[in-house]
Parts: sequence; C-alpha cells; structure tokens
Amino acid sequence: MKSLRAVTQVRFGERAAAHLLTSRVIRTVALLGLCAAYLQGGLQKLIDLSGAVAEAQHFGVPLAPVAATATIVTELAGSLLILSGHYRWIGALWLGGFTLVATFVANRFWEIPLPDRFGVENAFFEHLGLVGGFLLVAYLDLRETILSTEGRHVESDPAG
Repeated sequence: MKSLRAVTQVRFGERAAAHLLTSRVIRTVALLGLCAAYLQGGLQKLIDLSGAVAEAQHFGVPLAPVAATATIVTELAGSLLILSGHYRWIGALWLGGFTLVATFVANRFWEIPLPDRFGVENAFFEHLGLVGGFLLVAYLDLRETILSTEGRHVESDPAG
C-alpha cells in the first residue's frame, strides 16, 4: 500500500505535468513539429516546381505536374488547417491520408534487396507513425469540438 506522502507526490507530479503539457505553447510546438516536414516540403516544391514534377515522375506517379501541384496544396493547406485550428481534424485526416498513400508509393522497401532496404523500411514505418499522429490530432480535435458543442447545448437548453 502506498503511503500518503507517495500518493501526494505522484498527484503533484501529474498535476505539474498536466499543467505543462496542456499549455497552448506545448500544443502549438507539438503541432508545428508534426507539420514541419510538410511545410518545408511544400515550400521547397513550390519554389522548385520542376523538381517536384521530376520527383513525382521518379516515383511513377501519373500526371506528374498535377500530382506535384496537388502535393504542394496538400502539404501547405493541410498544415495551415492544423496549425490555425480551423477544421484541424480535416487537415489532420488530409495529411494523414496523403502520408499513407505517399508511403506506399515512395517507400516500397519490400522491392529493395537486403541490405539496401534498411533505410527505406525505416522511413516506411516512421511515416506510419506520422499517420498515427495525424489520426490522434483528428480524434482529439473532433472530441474537443463535440464536447464543447454538447456543453453549449446543455447550458442553453432551458429544460436541461
């Protein structure tokens, strides 16, 4: 059985961690970190559109100029939705879906012989982690939206 002092210390630690980790600054830094590669990639592709088209061609993507343009729009607009908080869940699902598709297009490690496949295989699973992060952002944003909407209905309902 834990002593009262140990329980108090744990609760204090949990409260301190919760206070720090639920701050807007930490949330913004976390979302910026999640979107950083997409902002950098989208801006780089925008600056060097011919390079973006060449990259799409390299991976065998049909209609490479259209795909490159769609990639730029996806990376920048999805990131801006997430960072602005406006329809964050849509931006997260958009980037998550894009990342999942792009991962299967660009990181087909099973087609690469050993030992050269290690880096590509690692990138494949790292990108699956990003997809999971975006799903979590969408889940949390929708949950927050639903809870705040239900709270407003309850508060404004005279019969409630």
